[in-house]
Amino acid sequence: MADLFFPTGTQFIAYDGPSGAFAGSGTVDTDTIFRETTAPNSVFDTTEPIDVIQYGYVHRLATYQGTVTFEGQQYPVFRLVNNGGFAYDQTVVFGSSLSDAFPTVASLNLDSSDYPFCFLSGTRIATPIGSVAVEELCIGDSILTFDGRCVPIKWIGYQTVSTRFGPAERLMPVRFASGSLGSGLPQTDLTVTADHGMLVDGVICHAGALLNGTSITRVPLAEMGETYTVYHIETEEHEIILANGAPAETFIDNVSRRAFDNYAEFKALYGDVPEMEELPYPRAMSARQVPGVIRAKLGCTQAA
Repeated sequence: MADLFFPTGTQFIAYDGPSGAFAGSGTVDTDTIFRETTAPNSVFDTTEPIDVIQYGYVHRLATYQGTVTFEGQQYPVFRLVNNGGFAYDQTVVFGSSLSDAFPTVASLNLDSSDYPFCFLSGTRIATPIGSVAVEELCIGDSILTFDGRCVPIKWIGYQTVSTRFGPAERLMPVRFASGSLGSGLPQTDLTVTADHGMLVDGVICHAGALLNGTSITRVPLAEMGETYTVYHIETEEHEIILANGAPAETFIDNVSRRAFDNYAEFKALYGDVPEMEELPYPRAMSARQVPGVIRAKLGCTQAA
C-alpha cells in the first residue's frame, strides 16, 4: 500500500480548490499519512481517492493532483475535501523547505502527466570522436545526426524523477535490448523514457508504443530507486541522432522545458525562443498508431 508520511512541522502552501486563489501557508500540526485506498501500489496516481489520516482517524478525503518543481525539488500536490459537516476544498502543496516565493510558481508548474523525451544516464551518443555518455556531454559539443551531419548541442536539460509520485506506468522507463530494433540496433541495451521517440522505418515511435514483453520492456520502478535522472539533448533544430547506435530524436518543445531541474540555465542563456519545427516524419504516440509492418517486425503483437 502506498503511504506518504508528512511529519509534524512539514510546511504547506494552500490554494482555494474551486478558484485556485492563494489561501495561505503553514505547517502540519500533527503527523499525517496520505494513504491510497482503491488500487494500492508503490505510487500514487491521479485517478485514486486518498485517505488523509490525522490524530488516528480519517477526517478528510483527498485526490492526488501531480507534482510541482521548485528550486530543483519535486513536491506532491493534493486536493483536500472535508468529509464532515462544513465546506472545505483546498489544493495543498506539501514540502519540507517551501519558501515565501513558492505561491507564485506552484500554480504554474503542476505536472500530473507529461514527462519529457529523455535518455537515462549511461546512454552513449555518437559524436565525431566516438560515443560519449549523455551525462558527460556539454553545450557546444558536436554530435552526429542519423544522416551523418555534425551539429552542436544547444542545451542539455536534466530532470530528477521521483518514483514515489505520479502514474507508475508513465514513470517506468523503457529498455530496448541489444538488437531489438533490428539490424543489430541498438548496439547495447538502451533505456529511455516512455515518450522518447525512436525512428523506426521512417516513423518516430514513442518507446512506450513499441513494447513487446520480451526484448522491449518497461523497467520496474524497484530497479530505479527513489529517484533517477534523465537527460535531453537540444539542438538548434529537431534532429535524429544516434543513441547506442539507434536513431532517436532530440528534444522537441511540445513538452515544456520548465520540467527540467536546470530550466533557469536555459532561460538565462536563450530567454524566450520561437517554437521548434518538428521533423517531417509521422509520429506514433501509442501502439495503435504504430504501423502493422513495424509491430510485426518488432514482435509487438497487440496494439493497445
